[in-house]
Amino acid sequence: MSDLETRIAQGKGDAPADVVLRGGRIFDLVTGALLEGDVAICDGVIVGIMADYEGREVIDVSGLVLVPGFIDTHLHIESSLVTPFEFDRCVGPRGVTTAICDPHEIANVIGIDGVRYFQEASQHTLMDIKVQLSSCVPSTHMETAGAELNAPEIAALMGHPSGLGLAEFMNYPGVIFRDPGCLEKLALFEDGHIDGHCPLLSGKDLNAYVSAGIRTEHEATSAEEALEKLRKGMRVLIREGSVSKDLHALQPLLDVATSPYMCLCTDDRNPLDIGEFGHLDYMIRELIRLGTPPLAAYRAATLSAAEAFGLKDRGMIAPGKRADIVALGSLEACDAQLVMAGGVVVSDAAYAARQVIAPVGRQSVKAPTVAASDFRARGNKVETDVIGIREGQILTDHLHEDIEIVDGDKAPEVARDLVRIAVVERHGKNGNIATGFVRGFGLQAGAIASTVCHDHHNIACVGVSYDDMAVAANRLGEIEGGFVVVRDGEVLAELALPVAGLMSLEPFEAVRDALEDLRAAATSLGVTLHEPFLQLAFLALPVIPALKITDRGMVDVVKFEIIA
Repeated sequence: MSDLETRIAQGKGDAPADVVLRGGRIFDLVTGALLEGDVAICDGVIVGIMADYEGREVIDVSGLVLVPGFIDTHLHIESSLVTPFEFDRCVGPRGVTTAICDPHEIANVIGIDGVRYFQEASQHTLMDIKVQLSSCVPSTHMETAGAELNAPEIAALMGHPSGLGLAEFMNYPGVIFRDPGCLEKLALFEDGHIDGHCPLLSGKDLNAYVSAGIRTEHEATSAEEALEKLRKGMRVLIREGSVSKDLHALQPLLDVATSPYMCLCTDDRNPLDIGEFGHLDYMIRELIRLGTPPLAAYRAATLSAAEAFGLKDRGMIAPGKRADIVALGSLEACDAQLVMAGGVVVSDAAYAARQVIAPVGRQSVKAPTVAASDFRARGNKVETDVIGIREGQILTDHLHEDIEIVDGDKAPEVARDLVRIAVVERHGKNGNIATGFVRGFGLQAGAIASTVCHDHHNIACVGVSYDDMAVAANRLGEIEGGFVVVRDGEVLAELALPVAGLMSLEPFEAVRDALEDLRAAATSLGVTLHEPFLQLAFLALPVIPALKITDRGMVDVVKFEIIA
């Protein structure tokens, strides 16, 4: 029989199903009811529910509740600090069966080859990785990236089976003021999906942005902001990453009425947080703990996510849908006991059977060797712009402090929590070094540095000691990128990320352990932030208000200009 005939025959019960899940109850995401009966699966597709079936393989899920596989609607897998294959192994057992990713981190380093790496990897993972095409590489004209993707390059990447549309359009001023390059990219996807990114945008500016055909938004940080975006037709993606934590602010807005138009995403979440708290499973648990009805929480994680991105083949446990199924001990605990992705049981054996492709982006750190003197802050006025960190957000404050000039330098002042921040261009383009001040790390000594520096991924370094900053920045070149903590000239902890300076070649468990060492080392320097490395990375992203820094200088994001 043909595949179609076989599915129909197994659904009708005229032939035994390939696999039957027996003894569980299905959580119906339309009515909220718990449905009795077997789940019959044929070649990775659900063909029957709410009936008794015979199967060539029967899996006992007695006492468990069955829900659709979770869909992360927006993330950068690179920010998990592991390859797509290790990310698959890290979060698949927690119930994530679809990940809608934007590979713009690696694209900013090595361009089109980085996107193609993710596209090819998506063909071999157990979870279904959907690869959106990166819209803003680089994110703005105010930074030096390793590559640039214009409309012709993006067009050349279209048509891959993993594709859904255009990834987050971060250059919202370019959209609003009709920049020709932005319009050319948008025009490629007029009949497709365009993902949004417009923090704090409202009023007529938001109307203009949504009018460009942009349909989803993950940057809302307050219920008021999210409500306006919902009312203007955007699907709001509640984000809970390692740095950007918006779940508590947006949770009051998520109920049964709004849940068809709200989804869940992580954006940037590392293996340490995943190990300590969880991934989308953590978000679901926390939403329910805060009072969100389970129907609303699970809808947002599954059916609503599928509908928002046009994935008609998933999001429910129903005939004709992809067999992405999570068997839970309880809805409240969201504790995956068994996970199926496309009809394959997620297991060590299934992961071992995957074909793993070779990594790309090696030897990508081409920064100049720096000296302590490169981190001096030259200036002729005491009035100083200072980046103010908001822990748990990637929004920053634009502070103003008077800092005295001594011997031609404005030195860090530990007592006032005013420490040096610097960005060193590392793509071998121009060798730019920009310096400034930041408040919020609590740093008392030493330096920390990273090549995870959104989105251009130059070297970002923060420190009290210029000598230690130089040691840290130079060490990153030696290990092909990563994270480094230095004190008194000694490297206290490090994590090498040789894949484009963004991802490790080690198992996610090893990365998690290294992050624990790095966090402890940073704490020993006085750092008070829970996630100092990713917090540092976002201080260089010039599309998130209010004050940031790139290799070209301090950036007033509200004015969208480099401060002279």
